[in-house]
Amino acid sequence: MSSGKRRVVITGMGAVTPLGHSVDTMFQAQLEGRSGVGPISRFDARTFPTTFAAEVKSFNLGVWFKDTGPWRNCGVNSQFAAGAAHQALESSGLVGLISSGKVRTDRFGIYLGSGEGIQDFNNLMWETAQAYDPSSRSLNYPVFCRGARESFHAEAEEEQELHSTAYHLASHFGLEGPNYNCLTACAASAQALGEALDLIRYGDADMVLAGGAHSMIHPFGVTGFNLLTALSTNNANPQGASRPFDRERDGFVLAEGAGMLVLEELEHARSRGAKIHAELTGYFSTADAFRVTDSHPEGRGAIACIAGALQDAGLNPQDIGYINAHGTSTQVNDRVESLAIKHVFGENAKMVPCSSIKSMMGHLIAAAGAVELITCVEAMRLGVLPPTMNYENPDPECDLDYVPNQARNATVDHCLSNSFGFGGQNTSLVVSRFAG
Repeated sequence: MSSGKRRVVITGMGAVTPLGHSVDTMFQAQLEGRSGVGPISRFDARTFPTTFAAEVKSFNLGVWFKDTGPWRNCGVNSQFAAGAAHQALESSGLVGLISSGKVRTDRFGIYLGSGEGIQDFNNLMWETAQAYDPSSRSLNYPVFCRGARESFHAEAEEEQELHSTAYHLASHFGLEGPNYNCLTACAASAQALGEALDLIRYGDADMVLAGGAHSMIHPFGVTGFNLLTALSTNNANPQGASRPFDRERDGFVLAEGAGMLVLEELEHARSRGAKIHAELTGYFSTADAFRVTDSHPEGRGAIACIAGALQDAGLNPQDIGYINAHGTSTQVNDRVESLAIKHVFGENAKMVPCSSIKSMMGHLIAAAGAVELITCVEAMRLGVLPPTMNYENPDPECDLDYVPNQARNATVDHCLSNSFGFGGQNTSLVVSRFAG
């Protein structure tokens, strides 16, 4: 990291995922190779090409909030974010300091990579059907508007706005600093963390609650990804459907959830005696400028992104002990990511363990990057790497060490986490063991 930048550490973490509603339970499930994938229960998906997803089960916001009333009409993305944010703030020791006015909340920001979490699908389809004129094969808009005014709910419509989750968190926790949300597809929460890192580095905030939340497990979301042929259709074996880097991979598994981290300027954290989990040392973002659904076949954006994050962290490729891969289980992404790693790491590429937790918990879309960075922190802290499950058929174009099917003990000081999204959005983060 170049001189002049303030150092930024991680002092709190929280997660709500298909593998558990806390960082500890989630990471333990990863180490055991458990799957969070099953039949879709949110709606009747029996006629869809893909009938399964990784849903957050048995979620109860009351675990963290005595009064859940203010969250009742929020989208599930905001509710997942609230649970994860409370965990992160509580583990950072900041909840009491905020309520007692002992930290400057005007220096405490929020930066999310959050997507939609609610769709008023039933009312929309009902009103569309009521207003449809089969003789002209068109919609009678006055009829539609009259019905919509009766059946649509203002709060539900507001919850479809992408800024809503950041607003809810700021309002509830009283965080008055910079407030942003970005939605750069699958790279969103990783980019949010990187941008939050720079907010602190350059003095615009002392603390930032950063991460992401998303749920696209609704008819629109599944339909869209099916039309793009991006989802696995392995309905006969849902838990084996996500198989990153495997030759037989046929698409990703849609998932939902939230991951939140408290980023804090080092001296600020020291001054209050905070527990420091790790240091966020590198960030870089690029665009492929190529195609909506495919990475550049030569991996140009991914290569520049990985190299830029290492340079920002002041590290060489040989310093990285573990790569948490984007690893979506699509043919193009896995091949191109492997190519990019080999290009940047050279002869050392096959010596660096590289795994994808999407093999167990599916793809959390906007929230994926934050949850995967949390996984990196836990891997460093506990000295054990999560596996890539369902890796059975080697692909000659994907020939790295993917930590296949079983967790592995390892001492790691620096981790690279990749998030490469639709639209050619690329973000890489480097997180390091805190060295004082």
